[in-house]
Amino acid sequence: MSLQGTMGQRALVIVGGGAPRALAPGESHQGVKLLSVGAGEADVEIAGRRQTLRVGDSPASVGGGTANKGRRIVLTAGSHGHFTGLATVNGRPMRFMVDTGASMVGIGSDDAERLGLDHRSGRPVTVSTANGPANGWQLKLTSLRIGDVEVFNVDAIVVSRPMPQMLLGNSFLTRFQMTRENDQMVLERRY
Repeated sequence: MSLQGTMGQRALVIVGGGAPRALAPGESHQGVKLLSVGAGEADVEIAGRRQTLRVGDSPASVGGGTANKGRRIVLTAGSHGHFTGLATVNGRPMRFMVDTGASMVGIGSDDAERLGLDHRSGRPVTVSTANGPANGWQLKLTSLRIGDVEVFNVDAIVVSRPMPQMLLGNSFLTRFQMTRENDQMVLERRY
């Protein structure tokens, strides 16, 4: 999700690597609702959470050649040094944070329900979290998309506790060559 510019009371946004879209306050596109527009910034709501976007905060790639389409993700570290962004899980938007210490993609049960995941039919597991052991269910996500990169059949664990955002763990990350330079992380698809 990136803000490419503002035009009066409209914001030009790119969601999930798609074409730029001009939104007025109150309008929604692919699960992102525009709340307000200011000089070079916009307040949006994504998956029930408010966020401020600023022009130039996130790199954008629209169109271009097809040689790299679906192969490369570029993330910029936020103010706390974490790599976060907007993904699409089974076609629905979801905020994420990269977690190289997580063996699988991790999703809280409240978000799993919002995403329409039938997680309780998954395999019951107990997982170790920063807050101690938690019950969960292992399942496969049909698709997980970031920008124009989409990966299918991704192992995930839904934990019984709420989580502030999805943890993008190694069941997704190991499919990529990961490099980091300063505040940018580049994920280059391996398979």
